[in-house]
Amino acid sequence: MITVPLARRTGRRLLITAVFGVLLLASSFLYGLSFPAAASAGRAASADSSGHTGNATHFDGLGSPYGGCGVPQADLESQDFVALNVWNTPGHYDGQPTPRPIPSGDAASMGLFDNGHNCGRWVRVSIGDYCTGTNDGAAGQAFCRNGSWTSDTYDGATLDMLVADSCGDTNAWCRDDPDHLDLATHSLNAFQLGGQPVTDMYPSRWNNRHISWSFIPAPGYSGDIAIGFVQNAATWWPTVDVTRLPNGIHGVEYYDGSAWAPAAMVSDLGQQYTIGPNSSGGSNYTIRVRDVDGKLVQGGRTYSFALPRSCSSGCPQPYTGVNYTTGGDGSGSLDAPTNLTVTATTATSVSLSWTASAGASGYDVLRDGQPAGTTTGASFTDSGLAASTSYTYAVKAHDSSGGTSAASVGVSATTRSSGGGPQAGCTAATKLVNSWPGGFTAEVTLTNTTASSSTGWQVRWSWPGSQKVTTAWSTRLTQSGSSVSGSNVDYNSAIPPSGRTTFGFNATGDSSGLPANPVCTLN
Repeated sequence: MITVPLARRTGRRLLITAVFGVLLLASSFLYGLSFPAAASAGRAASADSSGHTGNATHFDGLGSPYGGCGVPQADLESQDFVALNVWNTPGHYDGQPTPRPIPSGDAASMGLFDNGHNCGRWVRVSIGDYCTGTNDGAAGQAFCRNGSWTSDTYDGATLDMLVADSCGDTNAWCRDDPDHLDLATHSLNAFQLGGQPVTDMYPSRWNNRHISWSFIPAPGYSGDIAIGFVQNAATWWPTVDVTRLPNGIHGVEYYDGSAWAPAAMVSDLGQQYTIGPNSSGGSNYTIRVRDVDGKLVQGGRTYSFALPRSCSSGCPQPYTGVNYTTGGDGSGSLDAPTNLTVTATTATSVSLSWTASAGASGYDVLRDGQPAGTTTGASFTDSGLAASTSYTYAVKAHDSSGGTSAASVGVSATTRSSGGGPQAGCTAATKLVNSWPGGFTAEVTLTNTTASSSTGWQVRWSWPGSQKVTTAWSTRLTQSGSSVSGSNVDYNSAIPPSGRTTFGFNATGDSSGLPANPVCTLN
């Protein structure tokens, strides 16, 4: 985005800074809703990897605090960046010919910015011919007037660049040329020719040259995505930027504690999404990301993180990065199974159930990270185990073509002692929900193994280290030294036969000390 008009291009960029406050207000009301769907023409354009040939202009930098993709310039993974045209309206130079995001009914006016759906992608740009005449992008005028396009020593110089902004100016470049790119000024002399930067193409041999370009996956990609909360994000407006993408972004989904839900993009800021917490009113989040082809990033990897304490009243900075923990990876686009639960234990077996994944033909059960068996249904009993031993389980879905989902959130179970009976009519299993340096969130699920409803329950365990419970919900939880004791609250005292109830807590310390199976009893 331009904040000062530049001589090489007429007009002024639509200022994200001017509209961002409005977006904050609007998004707080629209949290959880989707914006107008992009038209099919836009979707086809966004996935296009074929070549484009057009005119190139240049601009000094992104607006403040955000560029057209919703990311501050300082937090981009590359300072070699471009802007794509918002509109494609040849001969029409209205200030804003359609609303933004562009409604599906105005698909014919959509440029390659594609309502933000090409944000975070990479393009490989090659320098073309030089204009010897006037090439000012004046509305209604031809490109390169009173001159001609001619080749020179800079033809063929290339550079890989990141899509980070949108061009909505009222000039011929941004309205008449659908393949126009606006390039960062400081990148012009970084184009490579023969393995060396050109160094002196700009300004003397620039004059808004021809270029050819195409979308490419992120070059030399390694590592993983980056996540940060945007300015004013809080529990009531948990909005994040997602960057360092391997192949663009076409959606973010968040886990609401029982299922995956689509996050809403903020207007057409293509890398900014309003997500939801793992539990109502909470500040812990788990997301996954879909790339430009609709595939889950990193094979379905999930990313869990918490709202930083500095954001308790709204994040003060344009970008507040977070650390995250990841769930298991997959190789396809299936959803990971959810609600993995231990339903029963004996001295030699653990029984599991989970919520099925749409499109799955079967499931692979993992015990301590290793294959334990497969099943076509949404339940499994793992047999032949050692007594009084703790195991950790996860489940992956697979389809008939061999694609796999990410692993589910894991659960732990401990087999009973040899010859032992039920644990006072009750079993308890813990689940790690989220962790961060110095703390974690966990849940405990109690199952009634008797034939009658309970009138109350108790649970207890001991920490192996310095862990300490700080807050809890759906239970009365106390700690004395390393010993933790809990009991029911009024609304969850009655657990029906084979029924379950779950409570949660936050604690400081190392999450590896979370016991697999606390001791529980029923009244």
